Amino acid sequence: MDGRDTWTTEEFGTSHEGWVGVLLEDGSVPGPVYFDTGSASAGHSVTQWSVYDGRSPRIPRAAALRAVCSCGWTGPEHRLDWALIGGEDLEEAGDEQADACDRDWDGHTTRVEASAVPLPESVTVLLEQLEREIDRLTGTSPVAAVRAARRLEVTAERAGYWAARGTRADLTTAQAAAALGLDEKAAIRLMARFGRWSPYS
Repeated sequence: MDGRDTWTTEEFGTSHEGWVGVLLEDGSVPGPVYFDTGSASAGHSVTQWSVYDGRSPRIPRAAALRAVCSCGWTGPEHRLDWALIGGEDLEEAGDEQADACDRDWDGHTTRVEASAVPLPESVTVLLEQLEREIDRLTGTSPVAAVRAARRLEVTAERAGYWAARGTRADLTTAQAAAALGLDEKAAIRLMARFGRWSPYS
């Protein structure tokens, strides 16, 4: 069990899953902190930034926080002033630095979105209009909105079939992943779902 708060976006999912990372004074990244639950089975390990307060011989003290992304990107360091923190709970005392990490990761995902293949404005406008229309329909007939959403899902699957197959013919997996803003495993799963082939082929 990790016990770590993470951030994702709807489009990029776990390809760009972010969290607040911890750095020790020597610049190293600490391992998980293990908590013994006292049961016969086992305890659990935690990597949530706020546990690294150094108040136990088993727990190292964080010197700085930084945003970390599952893609390998890391943000700038945000130092923790332990002279000011004193005996205050780290989760509260480090809130400003943790919020800065969240903003850094938001900036990272904004750059990922900007580096993905651009959509024509006409397509973006149509997608936004469809979403608004379905939201509006929900207010008068939720079941009709469900049907509309299902029709949209069917349309996406039908349109995505040839798009996925064309992409597979034109691009390598790495190129397709970069264009979609995904990691290669996620890109393979997405293309296989739309193109209706096995992701293991």
